[in-house]
Amino acid sequence: MTEPGNDARVIAIDGPSGTGKSSVARKVACRLGAGYLDTGAMYRALTLAVLSDGLDPADAEKVAARAEGLVIDITTDPENHKVFADGRDVTMAIRSAEVSAAVSAVSAVSAVRRRLVHVQRQLAGGATIVVEGRDIGTVVFPAAALKIYLTATPSARATRRAEQVGISEPGEIAALADSLRRRDDFDSTRAVSPLRPASDAVVLDSTDMSEEDVVEAVLAAATSRNVGASW
Repeated sequence: MTEPGNDARVIAIDGPSGTGKSSVARKVACRLGAGYLDTGAMYRALTLAVLSDGLDPADAEKVAARAEGLVIDITTDPENHKVFADGRDVTMAIRSAEVSAAVSAVSAVSAVRRRLVHVQRQLAGGATIVVEGRDIGTVVFPAAALKIYLTATPSARATRRAEQVGISEPGEIAALADSLRRRDDFDSTRAVSPLRPASDAVVLDSTDMSEEDVVEAVLAAATSRNVGASW
């Protein structure tokens, strides 16, 4: 993955599931008048296509072939973010539990990551943009103007995710926390683009922070580095 990206106008926001990356990235983009790109949605769109075709998410060869044939398009308007796969709006469908359970296996395929990183760089296209994912600051845009890594405890992340999907039973929330831990382990130990903060990232632990607190912290980090001032 040595293809250069146009990083000078990119704010990279990385971190595991449930840290509030998407909401924070969208709000930061709105405040800065920038675009917004959710790279995780691309892996989810491919995962949905794999499952819809009856393919095994663990079959790297077939998953890679499906990635080559799938046309993914994402709008970069933070207030109207839409995801399309082969011309079909899959914005809501990619958030299903089935997709969530299979996306780690699909995203671990090296050929898939090469393909989608290329698409991500094309979508950014040198624009002023906030890009969120798991390897933005380390792989996709390694020279991003600002790199943020969001983290939080598994229990805090599980509580947030439960609120998003309408889960209230303590046992279900505990199971969700276990699922997040397993995905953390998988994503952080995979051979290709493991989940980890960039060496020069600003690490924010959002466990005891409100969403607005995190947004303000990101904007403060941008201001301190003169990022976005002339955008």
